Amino acid sequence: MNNPIALWQRSFWNERPYDNPFRIWTRRTRGIVAPLALLVGVVLGLLIPDNFGTGLFYALVGAWVMITLVRPSHGFLLFYCVFTIYPVSRVFTISLRETQNLLSTSLALIPDNATFDNYEKLFTEQNFSLWLWNSFLITITVSVIGVIVSATSAYAFSRWRFPGRAPGLLILLSTQMIPAGMLLIPIFIIVARLGLQNNILGLSLAYITTAVPLSIWILRGYYDTIPFDLEEAAMVDGATRLSAFWRIILPLSAPALAVIFLFNFLNAWNEWQVANVILKADDMKTWPLGINEFIGNFQTEWGLYAAASVIITVPVVALFLYSSKYLISGLTLGSVKG
Repeated sequence: MNNPIALWQRSFWNERPYDNPFRIWTRRTRGIVAPLALLVGVVLGLLIPDNFGTGLFYALVGAWVMITLVRPSHGFLLFYCVFTIYPVSRVFTISLRETQNLLSTSLALIPDNATFDNYEKLFTEQNFSLWLWNSFLITITVSVIGVIVSATSAYAFSRWRFPGRAPGLLILLSTQMIPAGMLLIPIFIIVARLGLQNNILGLSLAYITTAVPLSIWILRGYYDTIPFDLEEAAMVDGATRLSAFWRIILPLSAPALAVIFLFNFLNAWNEWQVANVILKADDMKTWPLGINEFIGNFQTEWGLYAAASVIITVPVVALFLYSSKYLISGLTLGSVKG
């Protein structure tokens, strides 16, 4: 195993075939500046002992500069990750503050006098648990029913040729071209005529109506990539069409079904505009409608707002991490030899 000095010499100092003088000079400069950047960052961090957050910041910047000089792609990915995670970290920091101050120059992730009072107030002084329960019921209903309707409908569009098939697909696609704002009035009229206003079922039906068309298009395209020979082989062995669909098509379509479920889940979980039109009763509000009450004309409860934002991201992140193993393609590769 090479020692660090030999590895550094091979990576930055030794000449390589077909190297021109400029590339040699650039590589050697990177090899010299990289450890110096880390050293400067560590020294600045040690020279600022009165503020641990600032000192740590200088040390991390020095380490990032060194990584960028040694592996530019890795340095860019680290910067992008920090740029993405930083807003989330600030929301978490605000949720731990005692006051409702939004802006602060401190870079510390855990603020001074951190407390979980905002999280406690959400469940003791607000109806946050009821808002979460309503959102959970609506989201699960929309996701499950949307997947069932989309899976069966897309299979029919993929495997059978019937009158109105092409116009039906075109109509489904055209519904995605209508702005969401234009659908509020007809959705409200239909829900009111059915007597489902201020009802979780009414909002669920509205979400399913808007989610199914795109889901059918996605699943139909995925079904087209699955060879029909697999179903024929199953039916030759005695399986019915429904059994072949259940045992062959659905397992092979797990990645597409996971995408559809996650897509429907996110749309129903985060939607505010349609819910604001259909749901008016306090005991029927979802979390987007509920936390909107924290924004007042003269004061905004930033601590409660941030604490609620942190909590509502947990189900989405958990679902994404669980379903990430299904979000792949190519499960049918090698199924048929021809």
